[in-house]
Amino acid sequence: KMGNAESNAYRNHLSRFLPEEQSDIDGVFDTLSGSSGSAGAKDGKATKKTVTLAALQAEYTREPLPEQMTLRLYNGMKSIDLTGKSSGLSEQIAKEQFVIFMSNLLKGNADEKITIIMRMISKTEGPVNGKQIQEFTEDLIMSVVHVLSYRKEMKGWNLENTRDSASGVKALASQLLSELKLADGTKPVGPQLMETNFDQSVIEDWVYRVPQISIFLSVVIRQGLHVLHSLPDQTKDIVNLVPACKGIKGRGLVSLFDIPSIIYINSHLPAELQHKWRLLFSSGIHGESFSQLCGHIVNKGPCIVVLKDLDGYIFGGFASHSWEVKPQFQGDNRCFLFSVFPSLAVYTYTGYNDHYMYLNHGQQTMPNGLGMGGQHGYFGLWIDGDYGKGHSKAKPRCTTYNSPQLSAKEDFTLDVMEVWAVGDLPESAGTKGKKSILDVDPEAQALLEMTGKSRQSEGLREPIEEDDDDN
Repeated sequence: KMGNAESNAYRNHLSRFLPEEQSDIDGVFDTLSGSSGSAGAKDGKATKKTVTLAALQAEYTREPLPEQMTLRLYNGMKSIDLTGKSSGLSEQIAKEQFVIFMSNLLKGNADEKITIIMRMISKTEGPVNGKQIQEFTEDLIMSVVHVLSYRKEMKGWNLENTRDSASGVKALASQLLSELKLADGTKPVGPQLMETNFDQSVIEDWVYRVPQISIFLSVVIRQGLHVLHSLPDQTKDIVNLVPACKGIKGRGLVSLFDIPSIIYINSHLPAELQHKWRLLFSSGIHGESFSQLCGHIVNKGPCIVVLKDLDGYIFGGFASHSWEVKPQFQGDNRCFLFSVFPSLAVYTYTGYNDHYMYLNHGQQTMPNGLGMGGQHGYFGLWIDGDYGKGHSKAKPRCTTYNSPQLSAKEDFTLDVMEVWAVGDLPESAGTKGKKSILDVDPEAQALLEMTGKSRQSEGLREPIEEDDDDN
């Protein structure tokens, strides 16, 4: 029999799960322990069911999870010390360890997660160094991309219509690692970071401050081990981890974004806009013209603008309001600038001024172009009205967003540009501007609005993408 204290602890962990969640966890454990053939009677005693590394690998390494992550999960489960047992030495995972692992990682706070995470970073006790944390974080992000793709949870994105995720995995891992703070508050960087030792309290603080680590672990466990994935869940953070992708199906477009950068930038959007991205403009599809750009993005609600310069740098900005053509600054303090490549980062407003967004076209007196942050002639991000040129002048930082120079050169040549509407299309979208045949035919217009289309007649020719699925 288990000792009393131990069974109480185990019962407390079990009680965190709803009855249907408990039976789901039991089912997964039974499947795993069944395949390790440990059930049965020896010497008249029933041996307890356990799970081996081989069973985990046989079940999961084939497809849902990369091998390295299966091993890390196993080390995490093994790290759970059942009081009064030398469980740390056992290669088998007992049912109690399995349940406590699930309970701590899926329902626990940073304090409860930390011992497991430390063992997932390194099998041996004691501090871990920056390189080990980096490898763990890269494995974690790669596993999220892999398992979401495998489970068809990409919502219209896939590895074919986005940039290569390998560089995105590294960029996001570096971004999350840049949040590591030593006990004295300093943040080691570069080669120094890789060699620095971090003790458990520092990693716990990091897990507490960087929500992505817990969210990604939750995705890897739910979708990877396929447990508690379909049950309505207390944590809503996974719902909009990846936004639905609309408007690129069948167009042969490869976005400038990769999956990790979509996840990261989406997490910085206002919550009500995180569920859907719809392609409004792509220079590859709609042509390289500033009037085409304006025609596709004006009055379409909040948008993400992203571009690549001829040196391969990828960067952009989030516009919190519909773009309007006018000679004044617009937007509010929810706007931000960001970089995707060579590094991934988001730069939010400083409060220094309100030069959030600017769009002007066909004016004699004021500059014509699209700008975000800074001031005329010195924007954090500027696309010239004479399409194809731009600048990112931020010496040393953009006043509005505290962003550095985002392009490789201060004055850059534009290579590719995309604009994505985020959230739902605003009611007013398409009502301003040119009248079209649809204005005369309210029925056609109502039909269009029901399918979420804007009232531009070209909308009729665009493929209907509301029923996008992941293929």
